[in-house]
Amino acid sequence: MTQARLTVTLPDGTWIKDVSTEFPEATFRVLAAMPGEDAGFGLVRITAPDPAAVLEGMDAHEVLTSVDILEGSEDRVLVQFETTRPLLLFSARESGVPIELPMDIQDGDASVDVTASRDRLSVLGEQLETFGLPFEVEFVRERVDSSRLLTDRQRELLVEAVERGYYDTPRRCSVTDLAEAVGVAKSTCSETLHRAEERVVKRFVSDLPDADSELEPEIEQ
Repeated sequence: MTQARLTVTLPDGTWIKDVSTEFPEATFRVLAAMPGEDAGFGLVRITAPDPAAVLEGMDAHEVLTSVDILEGSEDRVLVQFETTRPLLLFSARESGVPIELPMDIQDGDASVDVTASRDRLSVLGEQLETFGLPFEVEFVRERVDSSRLLTDRQRELLVEAVERGYYDTPRRCSVTDLAEAVGVAKSTCSETLHRAEERVVKRFVSDLPDADSELEPEIEQ
């Protein structure tokens, strides 16, 4: 499978583009979203210096048919909404590529994470263009099944190390203790654990948007 991150510029006339550009300091985090036949429904957390002003902008927007406040604080509010122009959701539905949530939107731009085959991603790009949603590709990379990252032995040892407090601060279990617990030589335990740690750390770093692809760990079959 292929993982991609896109920055999508939302079109004028959609509520979240109009309201987020009116309040560029606000961040809209979409926590849940579902397209219907002619409308879209969602849950959004808004963080802003003045959430009340943002809510007034939402209430005044013509494509929002309902705005319900679920909870709020001085600088944050959780809102359930319904809109008649969920273009980004329609694009995802037509391409068969689900948008991964949460999704952040600020000043008219949405940061969109998707995982699909390259063919499906191409269809998504076509649908975004059809709905008038220009976008930039931040990164594209192949996604490796995490279950294949470690051998069974490495995974078992790493789990045992965590459970026994080897990675706690202060450490509650030494390499010697861990080796005795799993019934292997200390040198074998140390070598196996180091290889597992290397793969996990390299996987974490390779998943960062600006990481060098050469850090991608090799997968043992």
